[in-house]
Formats: sequence, structure tokens, C-alpha cells
Amino acid sequence: MTHTKDNTARKHESTKARTEKEIQENAFALSCFRPFVPYFKLIRIPNLVFLAVMQFLMYWAIVAPILQVNDFEPLSGGMNLLLLIMATVFIAAGGYVLNDYFDTKIDAINRPGKVIVGQKIDKNTVMRFYQILTAVGVVCGLLLSFLARNYTLAFIFVVIPGLLWFYSSNYKRQFLVGNLVVSFCAALSVLVVAISEVVFLQNKFGDLIFYTPIPYNIYTWIGGFALFAFVLTWIREIIKDMEDERGDREMECRTMPIKWGIKNTKFFLYALISLTIIVLFLVGNLYIPFDGMLSVRYIIFGVILPLIALIYLIFKAETPVDFRQASLLSKIVMVIGVFYCFIFYYLV
Repeated sequence: MTHTKDNTARKHESTKARTEKEIQENAFALSCFRPFVPYFKLIRIPNLVFLAVMQFLMYWAIVAPILQVNDFEPLSGGMNLLLLIMATVFIAAGGYVLNDYFDTKIDAINRPGKVIVGQKIDKNTVMRFYQILTAVGVVCGLLLSFLARNYTLAFIFVVIPGLLWFYSSNYKRQFLVGNLVVSFCAALSVLVVAISEVVFLQNKFGDLIFYTPIPYNIYTWIGGFALFAFVLTWIREIIKDMEDERGDREMECRTMPIKWGIKNTKFFLYALISLTIIVLFLVGNLYIPFDGMLSVRYIIFGVILPLIALIYLIFKAETPVDFRQASLLSKIVMVIGVFYCFIFYYLV
């Protein structure tokens, strides 16, 4: 009996010692990881993951099936696709860092508890971090352009960082221009998947590839997703401007809510979202050549109804928290819209 109690006590002590050791190891791991947390917050990891997944899906679920249906093999996959995604993700990450670098004073008013630049990381370090991220992205883009032997791709990966710089330093505070620049960059991050594939096809088959329906189909479908990304990003940027109206006004920005007022900005959004709903309904019913109702139902229940709900949220919104909820819904609608590529893949 005594022997059994001794064994139980030893097991208990051993278990307790292992637990304490695991706690110490976890605490050490967290302490090592903690200094990097502000950097991860700066680059918006969830947004970058979505960007990478979106580009992969555009290639895997749209471009590859179109080529396979026409008995062609995809050419911009593998290392080329990896370079494309890395270039886009690193340049976007640099853009997020730069945006926070220039928005320190505005964020101190709108989000006083979440300011990183100048508080958790000094401004010089933030600028070096931006330069490293952007340099890696541009190098990946130029390497892809070299492999594709195409100046257009090189131009894209050089010009976009410049656009993001001028957006963060100047355009963001101007009426309408800042919103359109961000929306254009979002659309281009989708469209560049099509541009890259067509460039590689042209390198292999010459101009003969343009006598097939492949480039047209790739640009039409990817272009549709790019246009959707443009509009939804534009909507979300305007909503964010209404959310940040107080800080933007303090810094003498000229965003739409400041120039037109919240009420008129809401009316503009109602019109823009309503037009988007009409176009989606017409395209889903008249121009998407799939039999059955799966595609139409996805567009109606997955995209159009949430857009109607977005109009309601904007109508009811009065506080920054309300506008933040509307902004979140617009992001969810964009994700759902991108996932339509699974419908395309299944039906093709």
C-alpha cells in the first residue's frame, strides 16, 4: 500500500515538473517571438495571406482550366507563380508599412491605442523595414519579368511601389484620387495573373496564340474578378474614410466625407453598390455561359444579398464602430466574390 502511494506521489511530481518545464519553454518561446509582433501587425498578415491565396486561386481555378479545356499546358505555374506571388505580397507588405509610417498622426487620433510607428518601433527602423520589403518584392518581380522576357511585367513591378509611395505620402489625402489608386492596385494584383500567363504563352507560341480564344477567355474572366476587386476595394476605402473622418479632418485631408459630408457620401455609396448589384445580376444571368442555376444562386445569395445588407449597415452607421462593421462586411463580400472561382472550376 505504501509502495503504491510512493509511486503515485512520484508520478504526480514528475507530471508537475514536466508541466512547469513546458510552461517555462512556452514562456521563453513567447518572449523570443514578442519583439516581432509589432512588425507582423504592420504588414497585415491576414491581408497578405488573402492576397497570396487569391492569386493562387486565379491561376489554379481560372487560368489552368481554360488552358486545359483548349489542350494547352499552363506555363506560368511553379517557380514563376511563386515569384509572382512573392513580388505582389512583399510589395503590398511594404505598402502597408509605408501607410502606417505616414499616418502616425492620423492614427494617433483615430486609433490611439493601436499606433505602432514611433511608439513600439522607431520611425527609422520602420522606414528600413519598408525598404527591405519593397526591394525584395521588386527583385522578385524583375526576376519574373526576366524569365518572361517582357518589359510590361517589369514596368508593373517598378511602377506599383511608386504609386504606393505617392498614395501614402500625398494621394491618400486628396479627394477621390487616393481611393482610386488603392482600388487600381487591388485590381492589378488580380489582373497580373492573366498578364503573366499570356506573356509566357506568347513567348512559346508567338502571336499565333492570339488566333485562339485563350487570351480573350483568360483576360475576360480574370478581368471580371479584377473589376470586382476594384469596385469592392473602392467601396471599402470610402467606408474607411467615413470611419476615419475625425482624424482626417484634423490633418486637413480632402477625402470624400470631408468634402461632401457623411450624408452625401452615403448616397454615393448607395448608388455605387446598387450599380454593382445590377451589373452582377445582369452578368450572372446573361453573360456567364453555364447551364443550371448554381452560378446564378451563388451570385445572388453569396454576393448580391450581402451587398444589400451592406447598404443597410451603411444607412444605419453613425459611429466609427458602425463603419468598421460595414468595412468588415465589404471585405467578406470580396472574399466570397473571389471564391466564385470554385464555381467556375467545378462547372468548367
